[in-house]
Amino acid sequence: MLISPRIDREIETNPRPMRLGIMGGTFDPIHFGHLICAEQAREQFDLDYVVFMPTGNPVFKLDRHVSDAEDRYNMVVIATRKNPMFDVSRMEIDRGGITYTSDTLQEMEQKVPKGTELFFITGADAIISVLKWKNSDLIIKLAHFVAATRPGYDYSELQEKVENSPEMRGRVSFFEVPGLAISSTDLRERVRAGKSITYMTPVSVASYIKSHRLYIDDCD
Repeated sequence: MLISPRIDREIETNPRPMRLGIMGGTFDPIHFGHLICAEQAREQFDLDYVVFMPTGNPVFKLDRHVSDAEDRYNMVVIATRKNPMFDVSRMEIDRGGITYTSDTLQEMEQKVPKGTELFFITGADAIISVLKWKNSDLIIKLAHFVAATRPGYDYSELQEKVENSPEMRGRVSFFEVPGLAISSTDLRERVRAGKSITYMTPVSVASYIKSHRLYIDDCD
């Protein structure tokens, strides 16, 4: 597999420049907030596909338990399989070692058709921290950042910081998504407490969590 099943078929049958969204994360578990954000970004930025990229061994979460990569990958596949514009990549899971975004973007650039534009979708609050990531100068060069904001939050100070940053100016676009107070942390805690996660994640994902007894005995 080069990137992901649908993208690989597209490259093989119709090798053309594309606009690809990349949505990285641990997805532990994936929930409707992730899906809504990806769909809104796809529509607003006219993306051909959004590739979900479950992390293998995320560098920022080495100090806490993260569910097995195969379980997280399977849940993302289950959650996204009915949307033909979504796909799931094993690149970071299969690479091994600590996961770095710079490695992923470099690998993507080598595998996609020439002229393809990469859009890295993330939460607005994470934007400033990008400058602290490994090889941040390369990351900013390889992808345009799409920063998701919630209605009712004032991000003017953050936007001003981006505009005042020589490295990030012109490389970040902010877009608003419906305000859903759902987080993977909350879902894990609800599962541990025996509470319902209905309407927070797809039914198929909730069933997977239950059948595989995820989060029951985990400790962060």
